[in-house]
Amino acid sequence: MYQEFANIYDEFMQTIPYSDWADYVETLWKHHGLKPSLVLDLGCGTGSLTTELCKRGYDMIGADASFEMLTIAREKALQEGLQDKILYLLQDMREFELYGTVQSIICTCDSLNYLLEEDDLAEVFRLAENYLEPPGLFMFDMNTEYKYEKVLGDNVFAETSDDAAFIWENSYYPEEKINEYQVTFFEATDRKNHYERFEETHLQKAYSIDTVKRLLEEAHFTVEGIYDAFTLNPPTETTERVTFVARETRPKRTE
Repeated sequence: MYQEFANIYDEFMQTIPYSDWADYVETLWKHHGLKPSLVLDLGCGTGSLTTELCKRGYDMIGADASFEMLTIAREKALQEGLQDKILYLLQDMREFELYGTVQSIICTCDSLNYLLEEDDLAEVFRLAENYLEPPGLFMFDMNTEYKYEKVLGDNVFAETSDDAAFIWENSYYPEEKINEYQVTFFEATDRKNHYERFEETHLQKAYSIDTVKRLLEEAHFTVEGIYDAFTLNPPTETTERVTFVARETRPKRTE
């Protein structure tokens, strides 16, 4: 996933400005009384949020499993003159490793919905707890079952620009709580009126709030906030994206 699609991800897939997303992250830190210096952006993708937070003075680490996405992320850091201030790691979030602890871990844009097994989600939570320095915060968002079933459903979406286009064919399987979207996209080449066609299939899974909360608590987190994303309000039956804020409270062992 996110191979050729990485080239047009920023153009088509981001509906909320990253400056607004960074504002919300900072709002959550302030609301929960944390002033982090070193932050891990887990599943950082093309690095837009990583770069935005770095520009605001945070020391950033970005980790992602897609080489193509990280290539774009590094190019952005270079363009902003931040190549020496952001550490990018090519790592699967189910196996990520850091050189030490961080004060906060963020994981945005429904990255955790790509984990199709509960055990994988639990393992990410375990690793996050391991690499967080108390009283650090793990903050992430996930798409809801309502969004998959009622908003995306079995629909087709399409969009075009001057040099690219995509067709998104969505299917939701309620028994498995699996959302599948097949993306066909076209990208302009150097040849006049010539486009290359690519296809990718993406799978995401809907998890209930109760399941996510239970897994966080089993990983020894204290769940401090569950919000309708981009607000400080509790989620409702029609919430499409939920943000979780969990606190690491266990002291780290020292050798």
